[in-house]
Amino acid sequence: MTAVVTGAGLTGQALWRDTERCYRALASRDARFDGQFIVAVKTTGIYCRPSCPALTPKAANVRFYPTSAAAQSSGFRACRRCLPDAVPGSPEWNLRADLAARAMRLIADGVVERDGVPGLAHRLGYSERQLGRVLTAELGAGPLALARAHRAHSARLLIELSELPLADVAFAAGFSSVRQFNDTIREVFARTPSQLRASATASRGRPEDAHADETTGTRLSLRLPYRKPFDAAGIFGFLAARAVPGVEWVDDGGFGRTLRLPHGPASIVLTPKDGHVRCELHLADVRDLGSAVARTRRLLDLDADPEAVRRVLSADATLAPAVAAAPGIRVPGAVDGPELLLRAMLGQQVSVAAARTAAGRLAEALGEQLPWGTLFPTPETVAERGRDVLRGPERRTEAICAAAEAMASGAVDVHVGRDAGELRAELLALPGVGPWTADYVLMRVLGAPDLLLADDLVVRKGAAALGITGLTEHSQAWRPWRSYAGMYLWRSA
Repeated sequence: MTAVVTGAGLTGQALWRDTERCYRALASRDARFDGQFIVAVKTTGIYCRPSCPALTPKAANVRFYPTSAAAQSSGFRACRRCLPDAVPGSPEWNLRADLAARAMRLIADGVVERDGVPGLAHRLGYSERQLGRVLTAELGAGPLALARAHRAHSARLLIELSELPLADVAFAAGFSSVRQFNDTIREVFARTPSQLRASATASRGRPEDAHADETTGTRLSLRLPYRKPFDAAGIFGFLAARAVPGVEWVDDGGFGRTLRLPHGPASIVLTPKDGHVRCELHLADVRDLGSAVARTRRLLDLDADPEAVRRVLSADATLAPAVAAAPGIRVPGAVDGPELLLRAMLGQQVSVAAARTAAGRLAEALGEQLPWGTLFPTPETVAERGRDVLRGPERRTEAICAAAEAMASGAVDVHVGRDAGELRAELLALPGVGPWTADYVLMRVLGAPDLLLADDLVVRKGAAALGITGLTEHSQAWRPWRSYAGMYLWRSA
């Protein structure tokens, strides 16, 4: 049984195993628990989100699952009314650092569709058999079932929000055949793909801004839900201040950037709305839809549980005013691990503006130019040509190129499925990478919620402004949310 911290700040068993507490959340239709567990009703064969507006079933007739895949594996189908897959994801996958959580992050990124279960197991450093055993015990479903649920969700988005032919949707979502696609959609949603599309068209009309073209790729407009409150100004401001010219841009209160995805380039434009973030997505290859959505959600920390963070941090009288002033603060993530490491190294011991300029210069010289922006250069390109374009101290240039070479060779692999301790050790072994840089990468790439950059000058200034002394010792009371506390200290500075 895995120890976690749940939405109410309770440390103990996994939330979905606490049937009494889950039933109370179901009876109150508490939307804060959407995505944290699944409710399945034995008498109807349907699974729902906790806030589903349907009549509350009797306690004897419900079962609780950690994922929609587990409910599907037990023979339940998705509720048509509350769409239980269209909610924020579980914050558990960031809070937990065990094998199951790391596997879920990689599955959401589409690793199984691209590399199969063997590829997933290899990235995690486990055998396929051991991986399947752990995931089934922890999450109620093996890697194939979890990936199948991910494919079904991606397929529904494409069915309802694009005009792609349904056969193209099948392969774009990762299904191996049209028959497999049809069978899965019928089993999960109790409708055929054509019925799903017809229903969506009847309720929302034809998608005016969603289309596919061989030369321009596919454009989709998505709603990315989050748990309220959401400090949009804080996280969008953080990203805007560090926007790399050409790679990222700010426009009318929104934030856009290019993405390097497994099957081709893409771009996103994100705009905060009430209850969701609008995501205008441009994909060169529609097979990257799931990966693009997962990376965007991590970038904005949309799966966070702000109520759990607030309960712990507001209990500290010195931090409470800052928490009250900016409810729903988020820890910015990353869309690409190698890119973030190189940018962090470029920003060492210089101002944010200087780091942005240096990264922009590198991207302009070595990045791939697209019609809508510039892709940040790969580690391979930086390793080969970085010494020709990087400016500044030779020692820093050599360190950046050495890190690029290590990532290009596979000696260092920076991705969301890594074990935090192992990745930190690899990063610290690189020349020019100290504890601050390593922890900053873990915080943003892995979404680690409990890393305080205590040696950061701005963090220390923020602590002093709040009257906090002995920061390292004082911060123990903020666990397991020290990364979020650090964001408040940055803001207080």
